[in-house]
Amino acid sequence: MRVLVTGGVGFIGANFVRLTLRERPEVAVTVVDAMTYAANPETLAEFGDAIEFIKGDIADPALMDDLVSRTDLVVHFAAESHNDNSLVDPSAFVQTNIVGTYTLLEAVRRHGVRLHHISTDEVFGDLPLHTDERFTEATPYNPSSPYSSTKAGSDLLVRAWVRSFGIHATLSNCSNNYGPYQHVEKFIPRQITNVLSGVRPKLYGEGTNVRDWIHVDDHNDAVWTIIDRGTAGETYLIGADGECDNTTVVQTILELLGQPTDAFDRVTDRPGHDLRYAIDSTRLRTELGWQPRYVDFRSGLSATVDWYREHEAWWRPFKDAVESTYARTETVIG
Repeated sequence: MRVLVTGGVGFIGANFVRLTLRERPEVAVTVVDAMTYAANPETLAEFGDAIEFIKGDIADPALMDDLVSRTDLVVHFAAESHNDNSLVDPSAFVQTNIVGTYTLLEAVRRHGVRLHHISTDEVFGDLPLHTDERFTEATPYNPSSPYSSTKAGSDLLVRAWVRSFGIHATLSNCSNNYGPYQHVEKFIPRQITNVLSGVRPKLYGEGTNVRDWIHVDDHNDAVWTIIDRGTAGETYLIGADGECDNTTVVQTILELLGQPTDAFDRVTDRPGHDLRYAIDSTRLRTELGWQPRYVDFRSGLSATVDWYREHEAWWRPFKDAVESTYARTETVIG
């Protein structure tokens, strides 16, 4: 099988490539990535010629037509994904997430190639705190940010191309991923690398916002399960029952690194900050037989802390620039 992975040098995409090469040696992998600030070439450097790598933009019609024409399956991870950045300048999110997905869909349509589209639970908006309510495949879309609205738009484009043009596609919406090789602008690696740098972690507002965490390897294993067993045209939600509020996440990181659990600062909250995400992955588990391996969030977080502690050379070059950007917008409130 020839697989084209878009955004394959980003966090989730690169881990998907690593898992694929590790567990499916019969698969030939081509990676296309625009190599924006969030991509680190060192993430896949060890594989050398085992991967065909193309530096390019998924919104480039000629490039996408060429790459799709010589593949059997496209797994579409490429996206601008950082909420804070989308609030500062939404334009890149519209270009990559909507125009890029449209361009890819047209190439898939022309060449009759299978597509799996990766999305997020943020397209559903948020849920109330302290309830048992969870997102399902039937939850209406209600995005809150430029990032989530452009991902919602890309999902709807895929669904429209399935219905209108009959392309062979599946979709998945996942909860928040964590694990190795995640850029230090994201919540968990930022807090870990702050502590490792002797800097107090930063927590938005009261820290009561809840996220549903899933280890990136569990997410990518679920993606392959959907590719192997999923029904064309259908959407599957990927989650590992990892709900945890942001304060608890920061306190656990501090504890794992031997620091007092109150050694963090609260900063002004993000505009439109979603309260809670929670995914009901019943359909994926019952229909396709998938189960997560990391069923204990603390153990997965401990392994992630260890990875960042042992791979400072991977993240250190980006750290100062990220913190400089945050310093311009964050105000400590207590």
